[in-house]
Amino acid sequence: MSAAPATLSVVIPTRDEAANISAAIDSARRDSGVEVIVSDGGSRDRTCEIARSCSAKVISVSPGRARQMNAGARLATGTILLFLHADTRLPQGYKQLAFNTLAAPGTVAGAFALQIQSGRAAMRILAAAANFRSRALQTPYGDQALFLLRDTFNQIGKFQDLPIMEDVELTRTLRTLGHIRIVNRAVSTSSRRWDNHGVWRTTLLNQILVAAHSWGADAHQLWQWRESGALVRTVRRNPVASAEDATAERSAKNASTRGEESGTAAVLVVKRFLPGTAGSRVDCF
Repeated sequence: MSAAPATLSVVIPTRDEAANISAAIDSARRDSGVEVIVSDGGSRDRTCEIARSCSAKVISVSPGRARQMNAGARLATGTILLFLHADTRLPQGYKQLAFNTLAAPGTVAGAFALQIQSGRAAMRILAAAANFRSRALQTPYGDQALFLLRDTFNQIGKFQDLPIMEDVELTRTLRTLGHIRIVNRAVSTSSRRWDNHGVWRTTLLNQILVAAHSWGADAHQLWQWRESGALVRTVRRNPVASAEDATAERSAKNASTRGEESGTAAVLVVKRFLPGTAGSRVDCF
């Protein structure tokens, strides 16, 4: 008698995603025999109610995407874990694609190519660049629906409890164990983060944060800067810097750790070059 087929669990971290969660679950249900877990971080809208009506398992966790995904993974029973953002849709046949990808020799994890839900040329260029980066450097981000064996996830210690960059840290660890393969079939993700703040401004800020983190900046500090809108200076001195800019500069000079120093130098952006950034939340990841 043949062994039972492997199972797959889709973990969706949410917070106030009532407008998106039904479609996300529906995309996960395209393939049969899939477990869907919604790990909610304190939604104030109907996210949990809608998820339950779609027959997903729903748990409530203190907010924080890494924390929520880890909690969902603990509940999961699937041999394979797939982490799906609520504004991302899986392609038809994704389950078999994940199985086939992980069966390839030397493969430790996988993700899907990226397609952005927009007809704008800038979005197509952005998606093409993301796909090139993720294949060439084996660095897919969370919006590409990362997947791996549950045993591997437990082996590496799960997601680090970071407010941002949890996907970057996960792939960095996974690359030490094997190859991260990118499936040619694409997931489709919302363009909302780029629509809200501008394509190139959002992309620039994303890359500044990633670079700062890779140079040793503390993820918690980067998150504070992102949420407060303190990415307001460039590495070149702005002769008409405001009091807020001066405060940020003093913070850089007084940083107590090497990570804070290098991170501050990397992530200060001049407000005159990126108008509307200061004081607003930029949803980068």
